[in-house]
Amino acid sequence: MKRKGLLFLALFIAGASFAQNKKKAVFIIADGISADVLEMLNTPNMAEISKTGSYLRAYVGGEKGGYSQTPTISAVGYNSVLTGTWVNKHNVWDNDIAAPNYHYWTIFRILKEQFPQKKTAIYSSWTDNRTKLVGDGMPATGNIKFDLKYDGYELDTVKFPQDKGRDFMEKIDDLVATEAANSIRKDAPDLSWVYLEYTDDMGHMYGDSPQFHTAIRKLDDKIGRIWKAIQYRQKEHKEDWLIIITTDHGRDEVSGKGHGGQSPRQRSGWIVTNQKTLNNYARYYYPGVVDIMPTIARFMDLRLPLHVSRESDGIALTGKVSVAQPMLIKAGEGVLDVSWKAMDPEGTVKIWLAATNNYKEGGEDTYKLVAEVPVGQEHYQADIKDIPSDFYKVVLEGRYNTTNRWLKKDQKK
Repeated sequence: MKRKGLLFLALFIAGASFAQNKKKAVFIIADGISADVLEMLNTPNMAEISKTGSYLRAYVGGEKGGYSQTPTISAVGYNSVLTGTWVNKHNVWDNDIAAPNYHYWTIFRILKEQFPQKKTAIYSSWTDNRTKLVGDGMPATGNIKFDLKYDGYELDTVKFPQDKGRDFMEKIDDLVATEAANSIRKDAPDLSWVYLEYTDDMGHMYGDSPQFHTAIRKLDDKIGRIWKAIQYRQKEHKEDWLIIITTDHGRDEVSGKGHGGQSPRQRSGWIVTNQKTLNNYARYYYPGVVDIMPTIARFMDLRLPLHVSRESDGIALTGKVSVAQPMLIKAGEGVLDVSWKAMDPEGTVKIWLAATNNYKEGGEDTYKLVAEVPVGQEHYQADIKDIPSDFYKVVLEGRYNTTNRWLKKDQKK
């Protein structure tokens, strides 16, 4: 009896440990809120999550004036979050979502390719988020399918008759948040996306105004419901949850009604997360919304396939990071100056070079290992006399992460 009791206890502990290691993630995109507005308002639920974890300012819009400059437009921003790439790769230039480049995988595809049994969910007003951006059920995305989908409410004009004041969208967001909270509490999908639109509507209509601020406070209430559902799962089911809340773009400086350009306020985003321990990159540099995808992947113990890691523009905000801030300069004839910032002194950095961009069309690029040097060296000059081209891709592969940089003809930086 004593041995049976010990065996039962061991199995119980093992089961409890397994349950506690069950990792789940949800990310919420709150449309069109610049960091300055969020920071000036009382949003108790997001403040509670930030107190538990962290709050960061995070830019949108790619590199201003560089090859990755990205319009600060809604669907464009969503896809940068989903794929961890800027518009020069994912190819969603506006809300028409005319021709997404599905060769750049979303976090949902990365999950499903490795763990097809894991459950995914989307809670959204727009069906385009599921059908066009993620490419639900499309051959081009590997036929991935959401396991749970609560979306398309903007199409139900009977239940949500559209009014000029856009009050119907606030009601839709309310339903989206309720469905998300109930589903997380009951179904606990492994990876979920919640999209809430009403704040951007009020920004467009009223700009910097009491109406816009009220919409953000209502948003915070909705996020509070979702956060309480996550806390319930953590307490009752011993699950480990990641929540990340972000925005897709800021607002213009003059009225707060517009966006789409590259002014500082339009590029001004933010990240709220329950993760307290951030790495040196997150603490000392200016993260971007493209960093959310690799952060989720790392939390969920997902391995980024080589082709994804080589193209990803993001860097995980948690865990160890080797390299960041890659730069390329054409330094005289036949010389490529490569530099980076060492985030961790351990190990070496492998410098890979390709002179093609076949990946964009679904092909492969042939990378040549040009050097392997101590990561702390932060600099290397590569001889490219035998590789003449108007285009170069350099991948820096460190011990803990990989990052990349392009150099195109006539590129200034």
